[in-house]
Formats: sequence, C-alpha cells, structure tokens
Amino acid sequence: MSTGAVPRLVIAAPSSGAGKTTVATGLMAAFAEAGLAVSPHKVGPDYIDPGYHSLATGRPGRNLDAYLCGPDRIAPLFLHGAAGADLAVVEGVMGLFDGASGMGELSSTAQVAKLLRAPVVLVVDASSQSRSVAALVHGFASWDPEVRLAGVILNKVGSDRHEELLREAMGSSGVPVLGALRRTQQARTPSRHLGLVPVAERRAEAVESVRELAARVREGCDLEALLALARGVPELPDAPWDPAAGVRARTSGDRPLIAVAGGAAFTFSYAEHAELLTAAGAEVVPFDPLRDEQLPPGTRGLVIGGGFPEVYAPDLSANAPLRAAVARLAASGAPVSAECAGLLYLSRSIDGKPMCGVLPADARMTERLTLGYREAVALADNAVAVAGTRVRGHEFHRTALEPGAGASPAWGMTHPERRVEGFVSGGVHASYLHVHWAAEPSLAGRLVESAAAGAPVAG
Repeated sequence: MSTGAVPRLVIAAPSSGAGKTTVATGLMAAFAEAGLAVSPHKVGPDYIDPGYHSLATGRPGRNLDAYLCGPDRIAPLFLHGAAGADLAVVEGVMGLFDGASGMGELSSTAQVAKLLRAPVVLVVDASSQSRSVAALVHGFASWDPEVRLAGVILNKVGSDRHEELLREAMGSSGVPVLGALRRTQQARTPSRHLGLVPVAERRAEAVESVRELAARVREGCDLEALLALARGVPELPDAPWDPAAGVRARTSGDRPLIAVAGGAAFTFSYAEHAELLTAAGAEVVPFDPLRDEQLPPGTRGLVIGGGFPEVYAPDLSANAPLRAAVARLAASGAPVSAECAGLLYLSRSIDGKPMCGVLPADARMTERLTLGYREAVALADNAVAVAGTRVRGHEFHRTALEPGAGASPAWGMTHPERRVEGFVSGGVHASYLHVHWAAEPSLAGRLVESAAAGAPVAG
C-alpha cells in the first residue's frame, strides 16, 4: 500500500450530541482489537477526544484543523499521522457542514472529508424519529455533491421494532445503514465544564469505557462493510508532513533539554509540537507538576500547555518546590512557552491558591465560556516569535485573568476583535491562545534556539 492510499473513514453527524465520539472511539477500538493498526484523527482544535482515541488505538490522537493549519496542510498532516496504519478513522466536529463562524465551510468536517477524499459515515440520533430519518439523511447526502455520504449508523435506537421502522425508512434513501446502536448501551464517559473528563484523569475507568464502546460497536455495526468502504478510497497525491522540513535543525552543540508539562492537570497538547521540538534539535522530557518536585535535571526551556489547573489548584499549589523551580527558571531568562492552563500556572494565584508567581496576575473560575478561533500577531520579538509573526489560534476556557495583559503583551488580537492579550517578560511567553505549531514551525525552532543559547538552569 502506498503512502497516500491509507484506508480511511470520516465519522460525522448532523449536530453535536448525536454520538460521534462514542461511535468513532468504539470503531477505533474494535478495529484495533481485531489486529489492525488504526490511526486516530479529530477534526477541529479539541484536545480531549484525541486522548480517548489514543487509548483506543495505542497511537497518538491527532487533530486536523483547516482554520489553525490551513487547508493545504490537512492531507499532509493526515498522511504523517497515518504512516504505517491499516486504517484511519477521523472523528468530525459539530455538524457535518459546521465550520469556523462566518467563514463558510472552513474547518468543517465536510471540508476535511473532501480534502482527504474520504467517505463519510453519518451518525444519526434516531431516538425521537422513525421515517423522518430518511428525509434527514437525504438532505445531508444532497447538500454538497462533493461530499460522499456513504453510510449511516443509527444511534440511540429504542427497540427492535424501532430499528425495523428506521431501516425500512432508509431503504429508499440510497444510503446504506451500516449500524444500529441501542440507547440503553451507554458507556461511562463523564463530562464537566469543558467536555469529557480527560483520559489522564480517569485512566482505569477510561480503559473500561473504551472496552465497552468497542463491544457495543462490534455488536451493532457491520465492521466488514465499514472496512471495505474505507479501503475503496483513492490515493492522495500529497506528501506527508515532515517536522524536519519546517525547522532548521541545530548542527552543532548539544541538544538543549526542553521540559514539557503533562499529567492530569496539563493534558492539552498537539503531538506535532514535541515532534517539531525534537526535529529542531531539542531533547524533549515530560514532567508532571502534580507529582514532580523539581524540573528535569538540565532543563533549559519549558513548555506548559493547556489543561485543567483550576481543578487541581490545591494540589498544584501544594507542590511548592516545583513552583519555586519554575519561578527560578523563568527568572533566569530561559524560554518558557505557556498556553491557557500554563498561563494560569505561571500567575500569582488561581481562586486564591498560590501558583508560581512568575506573572503579576491572578486567575479565577467564572461561569462564562470563552470559546472561538482567533487571529493574532506578535507585537515584539520574544523567545517564541519574532515581531510581526501572524498566527491563527483558539481560545477555550472558563477562567478570567486580572490583568489580562502585561506591559508587553504576548499577542495583538486582530480577529474577531482587536485587543492585546498575554504576557512577555524576559524569556516568558504566556497567553490564553492555543496555537498549532505545524502551521508556524518557527515557533518551535525559535524556542529551541533560545534554549540552546543559555546554560542549564534546572537540576
């Protein structure tokens, strides 16, 4: 099989809440349990679903976001992630045709399916309908002729009789039914204020949940038909994305150690970030701010991504030795890149609980969800970006920081509103904005160069 001929399916739905994650994760797990190497992907910026995908497949869950990375990078990123796989399953986002607000199909599941030349399987919540399901599917199948809606999985079916009525209605639609799942067969996937609880916070229970999803899908779906559908795709002409092609690897000197926060409190990270740091010449070492009292010995730079520090504020605060180590690293001028949760961890406090005190700001939980795509520009040279660097990012949080920007802000927001945001201080670059570095590899390269320029300051 050539690189561009990876068998692939896109799992979509008419709207959020229909069961995309349940079906996609169950399919990934079922096929993986059958011995296939399954490559998991998620449309959009979401970090949490890919954690369940990774658990189901044993491979990194990867995001395909045409807004953050540009449409031209979708197929290359897909082929990079799917290298060596027997099958790729792509979970969609929201409804099939829903994309970035006011930008048409940009970043929608439909756009990604077209860019991947992949068949779409529509997951329909059938709990409150029977014959109408055929009209719904007909509308989705005919809306965009370039999207190949190749099958339907009926979810939340009430009974054998209900399934019979649904299949009878679908008989004249021209779209085959590839599965029917009962609404009583619900796996345990708890949620909270930003979606599902991440795998890292409930690993034992998550393993069992994924196992249940696999069993449910095996029982209710035609896996042979789905696999045959996936294998009937055309070859993609694109070359796989190569992290080494986007950064300038260091050819002399040692490999500076970049510590990357992980564990239950910091679960939001794109797999390509570590790959870019490594390609740029860094040694990437994970650490857990909930458990580790010191940074990895020899740390020259620090990356703290997103997650749920507000949930773990008491435990993060109790780890005073690590908070002091982070503060010392920042004071030394070493590069520190912090996004969202990382921003809060570097602040003075979260809901009154002391944090690292690197930034002159305090954070608190709110009832308001801040969510959406953003465009921004670097206002001054810093350890991550040169002045004028333009990025597209994503905000996703229920916290507020006071003040929201320092004397030297991290970004000047240009869309959808104009404002300044975040902090640049010494080597620290901290912001609410999540950025996918595959779209701007220079961010990883500059961070590594900044780290290489200094002496080890941790350990």
